[in-house]
Amino acid sequence: MERKTLVDTVADQLLDRIIDGDIEIGSALPSEADIAEAANVSRLTVREALKSLRAKNVVNVQRGRGTYVNPPRDWTSLEATVRAAAHGVGENNVSLQLLEVRRMIETGAAALAALRREPEDLDLLEQHLAGMCGAAEAGDVDSFVREDIAFHDVILRASGNVLVPAMYEPLGRLLSTGRRETSAVPLIQDHAIAMHRAVLKAIAAGDAEESRLAMDAHMNQTQTDLMEHVLRSG
Repeated sequence: MERKTLVDTVADQLLDRIIDGDIEIGSALPSEADIAEAANVSRLTVREALKSLRAKNVVNVQRGRGTYVNPPRDWTSLEATVRAAAHGVGENNVSLQLLEVRRMIETGAAALAALRREPEDLDLLEQHLAGMCGAAEAGDVDSFVREDIAFHDVILRASGNVLVPAMYEPLGRLLSTGRRETSAVPLIQDHAIAMHRAVLKAIAAGDAEESRLAMDAHMNQTQTDLMEHVLRSG
């Protein structure tokens, strides 16, 4: 894992204060001197941290007035936006919104994978599906999630488009926590196994449209399970 620099740490601390409401949306940040004193860093470090937040459009500089916090809908960092939404800052229902984005990417990837997959891709999908089944029987949620993620990663790469897994990577990191939350429910595990089996069957048959539909059905089931067994009980 890449180590955070001091600049990254200060930028994250400021973002946390914004998300926690300590610094309100639309208000001005404290002065560079105050931030530096609170974080026990130099003003140069604070300046670089603010540059990082400006690059993500989290803040904007109003000449002669100070640095102000933009609304989350204007932020260009996926991770920052999701963190804000998860804490009720800006848009709500972040889990459902992530699923919407996931659906857009994964249904298309499944259709491409049906046309471009290699025999070794099918072997890997079989292995990961078997791993999910074994983990479910053993009650091993962490292993179940790992096999689930690996199954989908194979499909993304089997699409034959190098941009697809690259685009999905930051989204996948954000989804990992939610996947463990849903996968802790045995009934949801059963649903996921059945849906993965249908996706594998369609991709193995080389049917692009059926693969797209199978993945879409999987996303529908995931949304239903999320709403009925996780969000409603939360």
